[in-house]
Amino acid sequence: MTFSIKSRAEEIKKLKTRRLDLLIVGGGITGAGVALQASAAGMRTALIDMQDFGAGTSSRSTRLVHGGIRYLKNFDVEVVSETVQERAIIQHVAPHVTRPDPMLLPIYDEPDTTFSMFSVKVAMDLYDHLAGINKSEHLKQYANYTLNKEQVLELEPQLNPENLAGGGIYLDYLNNDSRLVIENIKKAHDLGGLMVSRLKAVKVLHNQFGNACGMTVKDMVTGEEFDIKAKIVLNASGPWSDFVKDLDENHDQAKTQMRPTKGVHLVVDQSRLNVPKPTYFGSGTNDGRMIFTIPRDGKTYFGTTDTDFKGDLTHPKVDQGDVDYLLRIINKKYPEAHITLDDVESSWAGVRPLVAEEPAPVDDKKAEEKPDVVSGASDSGSHKLTASQVSRGSSLKRADDGLITLAGGKLTDYRKMADGAMKMIIEIMNTQYARDYKPVDSANIKVSGGDFDSDHAEDALKGYAKEAVAAGIDPVGAEKMANIFGSNMEQILDGAKDTKLAPGLSLAETLSLRYSMENEMAMTPEDYLFRRTNNLLFNHDEIKNIEAGVISEMAAYYDWTDDEIQSYTKATDELISEASLDYLKKAAAVKA
Repeated sequence: MTFSIKSRAEEIKKLKTRRLDLLIVGGGITGAGVALQASAAGMRTALIDMQDFGAGTSSRSTRLVHGGIRYLKNFDVEVVSETVQERAIIQHVAPHVTRPDPMLLPIYDEPDTTFSMFSVKVAMDLYDHLAGINKSEHLKQYANYTLNKEQVLELEPQLNPENLAGGGIYLDYLNNDSRLVIENIKKAHDLGGLMVSRLKAVKVLHNQFGNACGMTVKDMVTGEEFDIKAKIVLNASGPWSDFVKDLDENHDQAKTQMRPTKGVHLVVDQSRLNVPKPTYFGSGTNDGRMIFTIPRDGKTYFGTTDTDFKGDLTHPKVDQGDVDYLLRIINKKYPEAHITLDDVESSWAGVRPLVAEEPAPVDDKKAEEKPDVVSGASDSGSHKLTASQVSRGSSLKRADDGLITLAGGKLTDYRKMADGAMKMIIEIMNTQYARDYKPVDSANIKVSGGDFDSDHAEDALKGYAKEAVAAGIDPVGAEKMANIFGSNMEQILDGAKDTKLAPGLSLAETLSLRYSMENEMAMTPEDYLFRRTNNLLFNHDEIKNIEAGVISEMAAYYDWTDDEIQSYTKATDELISEASLDYLKKAAAVKA
């Protein structure tokens, strides 16, 4: 079943004529998770997003499914238990997207450190126990262990040796956030859901009883406005949750729910910052933040910041203060690296959809120590919390007119958040509409591309890469494709030997682009270069060459006019320049 500009037209026709069971507003990971479960349950489901799928928060994370070991410092065992178990479930359903990768936690003997060498071993042992690592034959290889100072420096010679006591190695998971979104979306589509990007919610519709019954939407491609009718409307728009609620004239608008914060990551070549293993440490600035340095595709990226954000939610930008903050921390932890702004090859900024509720007042000291939680209310109260202290918890609420809002949370929780929403949705459908929907076992619904044994994911992906090489694809491109597309490689490779190369693109890039246009609704160069692949972020050396080939091939596929080609070229040039922080580099040169 294709999922392209051609199927989009057909799906819009259906949206105009069908009355849906469920309309989801928001195509990030939260909405995608609900769409998958609802489609699997047999509901007439549609999902819309005003941008590309995952174009907001869900393509701008730290790219981890992270267990939160630091929360054990405050004995939040229940929180960590749920999180570490959820990591394994996500890896099971999306084994090509989420991969186990042990992390280094260097331990420094200095004030306000998160762990000592003694306490980190206790924490790691509990962490492994909660994750069931010793009970799983597959996971036993990832059991934690400690390193002395010399061993840590042998592993990461650039780390600051001053006050370094040693370190711990424990299991965490790398993730490709935008790929997790699109693979959930594709699976929901395969199960019968109507998944349409670039449809903007304009107004909540109401029936004669004043209940929410759909949405007026605007097609951002054609400019057309039309109504979509649905028994239930779910607002899963992340940082835009308050804006979507404002479209509901029957909804109480008195209270703002969201407190968005900005997180920034910077990318440098691995030759400048050689980090062989994901590494996790406190910022050392007494702000409660933790910093990651993560190797990927010959690059190293690091972050994150955590600051309140009041700007354009569709276009968060890295500012000089973000860069100064991260470089100050990185150059303290890696004093021989001497990373500067000029070393930054790419970057991204994302907006976290934090829920800002107002429960009872909390003690200042406890508020500082309170970690993120998996669900429930936030930590904000009569005492103003910093951005880093606001809860990453989720909120599920149904308004008097029936509009449901699912907000907050973090990527690791997306499936459980969807489980909670589906319980509410099924109860409404079964009690108010006399249906007989049953909950699905979401822990065993494989996303698109994940149809292979997750316990032997590395072997399976190597097998797909080997098949790609046999089809004429270069080994590096073959490995990259396998890691991106997983079991869908079999479909992609069917006609590989007869494929005519796109001008300026390798066979791997040609096949990847064509598959993304025909089966992943990639409609612009940005969709492909940023979200379907990570070329924009981790392929700085080749990005300009790839850009020209991608635009040429997309122009032929979509029959773009010369003006459209010029417009997309200008937009893509600006995208690459902004990711490279050229605007900050030019400003610095002027000052110099």
